[in-house]
Amino acid sequence: MSSQLQMLTTGPPTLQNWVDNSVVAVNSAAPVIEVSSPANGEVIGLVPVSGQAEVDAAVKAAAIAYESWGKRTMKDRCAVLLRAYNTIQSHLPELIDLIVLEHGKNKLEAAQEIAKGCETLEWAIGQAQTPSGRIEEVSRGVECREFRRPIGVVCSIVPFNFPFMVPAWTWPIALAAGNTMVLKPSEKVPLTMSKVAELLKEAGIPDGVFNIVHGTASTVELLVSHPSIRAVTFVGTSRVAELIYRAAALTNKRAVCLGGAKNHLVASPDCNVAMTAQDIVASFSGCCGQRCMAASVLLLLSPQPKLLEQIVSVASSLVRGQDAGQLGPVIDRTSKDRILSYINDAEESGAQVLLDGRKWSRDGEGFWVGPTVLLHSNKDDPALKDEIFGPVLSVYVCKDWEEAIAIENGNPYGNAACIYTQRGDVQDFFVKRFSAGMIGVNIGVPVPREPFSFGGINKSKFGQGDITGDDGFHFFTELRKVTTKWNPPQDKTWLN
Repeated sequence: MSSQLQMLTTGPPTLQNWVDNSVVAVNSAAPVIEVSSPANGEVIGLVPVSGQAEVDAAVKAAAIAYESWGKRTMKDRCAVLLRAYNTIQSHLPELIDLIVLEHGKNKLEAAQEIAKGCETLEWAIGQAQTPSGRIEEVSRGVECREFRRPIGVVCSIVPFNFPFMVPAWTWPIALAAGNTMVLKPSEKVPLTMSKVAELLKEAGIPDGVFNIVHGTASTVELLVSHPSIRAVTFVGTSRVAELIYRAAALTNKRAVCLGGAKNHLVASPDCNVAMTAQDIVASFSGCCGQRCMAASVLLLLSPQPKLLEQIVSVASSLVRGQDAGQLGPVIDRTSKDRILSYINDAEESGAQVLLDGRKWSRDGEGFWVGPTVLLHSNKDDPALKDEIFGPVLSVYVCKDWEEAIAIENGNPYGNAACIYTQRGDVQDFFVKRFSAGMIGVNIGVPVPREPFSFGGINKSKFGQGDITGDDGFHFFTELRKVTTKWNPPQDKTWLN
C-alpha cells in the first residue's frame, strides 16, 4: 500500500511540499484546502497554500540541482528516466487507486491515463537515441553547427482532470533535456503526483531535480513571477491561461499555456451509424466529460433520427460507478451544480432533453451527473457555446455544410473537431476548414500519439508551439549556433 493510501486509513492527511527529494512542511499558519473524493464527498486530504518562503525554497533547490543535472549527458539523464518508467510500471495498482479516489474516473480510464502519460515518458527517453542538431559546410573552410542546451529551472502548473497524464506532458521532456522542475498540482487532486515524486526518488532522480509545491492561485502568481524560473507551462481554463501567458511575458519567461475547448463533431448522413454512435458516446461521456478533447457539440448535416436513437440507446446503457465501463462522478459540487444549470437552462429555452442525466445527481452522496443529450433548435443556446466540462452532448441540425463550418469556426476555442463520414470529398471539405489544432476523421477524441504533439489553436492555446513532441523539446531548450573556421580561406567571399 502506498504511503498516501496508508495515511488515508488513519484520517485525512495534510500534504506537504516535496523539495530535495524530501517532504518539507509548509508554514503551519498557512491556510489549508479540503480535498474531497468525488464519489462520496468525503474529505480525503488537506492541501496547504504555499507562500513566498516555500516557493523560494523549492526554486532554490531546483537551481542548485540544475548545476549538475544540466551538465550530465542526455544518455545519462535518460537512463535515470528509464528507471523511473520501470518504477512507475511496478506501482500501477497504487497509482490507479489514487486517481480513482481523488478524481473519480473509473479504473480503466485511470489505467489508460497512466499509459498515455507514459507514452510521453517513453518518447522523452528515446531522445537519447535521436540525433539532434545539424552541421554543414556553409562556405569554403567555414562550417556551421547547431545544438541545444537546457534552459534551467522550469515550472509546470497542471489541472485536476488528468492527475498523472497532464503532468507527464512536461516533466519527462523537461528533465530529459537537462532542466529541473517545480510542479504545482491541482489542489483538487494532489495525491497522485505526490506518490509519483516518491517513485522518482526511488528510481534515482537526484535531489532537487523534481519538486512539488502545493497551493492555489496565489502560489501560481509567486511561481510565474519568480526571477529564477525560466519557463512556465500551464493547462486549465482559457481565462487563466491567457493571464499566466501575459504575466510570464512581463519577466521574459517562455510560456505555453493551454486553455479550454468547445469541441465540435459533424456527422454526415453517410456515416457508419453504429460506429459513429459508439464513438460519440465515448467522446462526450468518457472521464465524465472532464477533458479538453471531449465532444461537446454534435452538428448533423441533416436530420438523422437513426443516429440520434443509437446515441441515446448507447448512452442510456451507461451506469454510475468506478469499475471499467462505468461512468464516474464529476470533480466537485461546484462542477456538478454548473453542469446541471446548463441542462436546466437549455430545457427552459426550448431544447429537447433526449436523455436526462439529472436524476443521477439526486441519488446518494457524491457529485454525480449522468449522460445527457440535448437537441437544440436555437444555435445561440449557451449550452451550444460555453465549455460545460461534463457528460453533456448538445445536438443541432444544420441546413448545409457551410452552416456547420460557420458554427464550428465561430467558437473562440480550437482544440479538436471531427467529421464522421465514409466519403473522401466530405472529409476533405471539413478537414480543410475546421478551426482546430487536432482533427479527427471518424475519431471523436483525436488526441495525437507520440511522436505527434498535443496542442490546439485560437483561445485554446497561448504561446508558440505544442506542449509535447518536438515542440516540447524545443520549448525546454535553447538553440545555439557555432560558426567555425580553422584555416585561412583560399577564396574571397563576403565572410572573409
